[in-house]
Amino acid sequence: MAVSVAEERVFKGRHFDRSVILLCVRWYLAYNLSLRNLEEMMAERGISVDHATVGRWVVRYSPELLELFNRRKRPVSRKWHVDETYIKVRGRWMYLYRAIDSNGDTVEFWFSERRNLAAAKRFLGKALKRHGRPERIVIDGSQTNREAILFCDATSRLEDRSGGKLKPIGIRQSQYLNNRIEQDHRAIKRRVRPMLGFKSVDSARMILGGIELIHMMRKGQAKYAGNSRLSLADQFEQLAA
Repeated sequence: MAVSVAEERVFKGRHFDRSVILLCVRWYLAYNLSLRNLEEMMAERGISVDHATVGRWVVRYSPELLELFNRRKRPVSRKWHVDETYIKVRGRWMYLYRAIDSNGDTVEFWFSERRNLAAAKRFLGKALKRHGRPERIVIDGSQTNREAILFCDATSRLEDRSGGKLKPIGIRQSQYLNNRIEQDHRAIKRRVRPMLGFKSVDSARMILGGIELIHMMRKGQAKYAGNSRLSLADQFEQLAA
């Protein structure tokens, strides 16, 4: 398979072949495997790699692969569900803000050390900048998230240069209607739980981005996935090609 100039630069100077690196990164992000599991699995294939090295690969390449994916991500719908879930880092609970659309596709996510208005504003601002304005956002009873939506909505309308009058973003507060995103959290938590907590905020942010990447791939959110039902391995290979 031909390798792009950008990819050659990314993998330049690496002792291991790109295929080994990408395989370890994909397996770690996608399945309930420890770094030591991967060390043993590679040894069975005649490849001697330390588990700490695999960990560095995951942290190093997850953000770059996520960036590549976002460039090839299909558009989301105009109706979103927004919520946050708990993630443990260094024995302390932190927060992963997430949004999915009416089809269940991931809109955006943001990892924060705090659960407050500033964090909610930053998350929603990021989502609006990347995906445009939704027609409606469903949230639970969180007053903080409601205030963040109102603020980001007003800011977006003030910054609009289209000349038209933008319709305010609709807000629907309902615990029952937001069960959809609470169910979606479970896929992320299933992979995070065996990790027994992250050791640093930076590594948590990068690895969570990789886990979200795999979750979006499983939903078929890449433009190149189409209706071909590509396997996760095939999608990962196309992304990194």
